[in-house]
Amino acid sequence: MEESFKSLLDSARSILILLPTNSNLDTTASGLSLYMALKEGRSVAISASSPITVEFNRLIGINKIATELGNKNLVISFYDYEASDIERVSYDIEDGRFRLTVIPKQGITAPTKEQIKLAYSGVSADTVILIGGASDKHFPSIFSKDLSGAKLIHIGNRELISDPSRGIISFSGMAASLSEVVLSLITEMNLSVNPDIATNLLMGIESATDNYKSPEVTPGTFEITASLMRAGGRRFAAAGLNYENFPPGAIPGQIPLPQTQQSQHKVVKPQTPIMQEEVEESEKLETMEEPPSDWLQPKIYKGTSIS
Repeated sequence: MEESFKSLLDSARSILILLPTNSNLDTTASGLSLYMALKEGRSVAISASSPITVEFNRLIGINKIATELGNKNLVISFYDYEASDIERVSYDIEDGRFRLTVIPKQGITAPTKEQIKLAYSGVSADTVILIGGASDKHFPSIFSKDLSGAKLIHIGNRELISDPSRGIISFSGMAASLSEVVLSLITEMNLSVNPDIATNLLMGIESATDNYKSPEVTPGTFEITASLMRAGGRRFAAAGLNYENFPPGAIPGQIPLPQTQQSQHKVVKPQTPIMQEEVEESEKLETMEEPPSDWLQPKIYKGTSIS
């Protein structure tokens, strides 16, 4: 008997959500939305297999995506500092607070704050959710020892190509976007969809469907969009429009700029056809010289005698 998505996650003690290499906006939005929906009352972490690009910064909760695989162990390391310059390391506990002391050799300066780097290692998750991707090779972390005993679950709007021996449980469904599939699973688990989750999923749908221009868009896509907007989701499809290209007065409530500040585009007015006779007459008038000053004065004609 196949287990449902809800039963698999209800039995999980610690969950790790993995994004694939070169994750797109729809995949990242889906992973973040699932993370925010599951984190209430559960131990959940989200990690990316490759760095998150700047274009995803408008997603809510983007800072929760870790670059490390897990956070089981805290690792303190020093950069540009010789390990041989350290005499010893000790620790003690004062007033319930842990304190680590690094003691350098005599005459050697202790590491500076800028030389200290904090990182995490090790994975304590027993359940790993793979978001999107086309192949299991898009999730290199699952081949590490840390995840050798973890239960692997895949969510996508396309089937994942993988080695059957890995036993990946798939919850893939044909849809125009991965965000639609994730919403259906969140609904199946009776988890609440707050405005932040709804906003992320809306951005994922709009990105995957090219603002609903994709031929894969179905009536269900619009129904899901409507439900997300009712949940408080905000659309940002118009964020990429350049309002400077709109003519003055095209945007309601916008005060048109003065004429001197508007773009200096010349408007060419259509001209009425001119007859050939009018052109010739105009040319004659232009070539006429000014009449002499006495031309309008009275003239006196004198007769001559005839012999």
